Amino acid sequence: MLNQVYVLPWSQFLYAEGTGEEVHAVFSTHDVVVKGHDLSSLLADFAAQQIMLLKEPPRTDKFTSREGPRVSGVDVRRVGTDGAE
Repeated sequence: MLNQVYVLPWSQFLYAEGTGEEVHAVFSTHDVVVKGHDLSSLLADFAAQQIMLLKEPPRTDKFTSREGPRVSGVDVRRVGTDGAE
């Protein structure tokens, strides 16, 4: 959901894994799945706890062709539930 805002504390961060196209970050209370292109550097940012803001772009920005890493979607789910919040 584009208008939803989550503030997840780094003290709850457990680990992150993924590829250049999808990164899965696990917090004790939430799972965060980021989809996009060239996201490998995002893993290092999670490991260093350097991410301050992560936004899903508006629909029109998802189709622009730009060089470098880009996020096309962010899905945040509460641990232990099947549906997104």
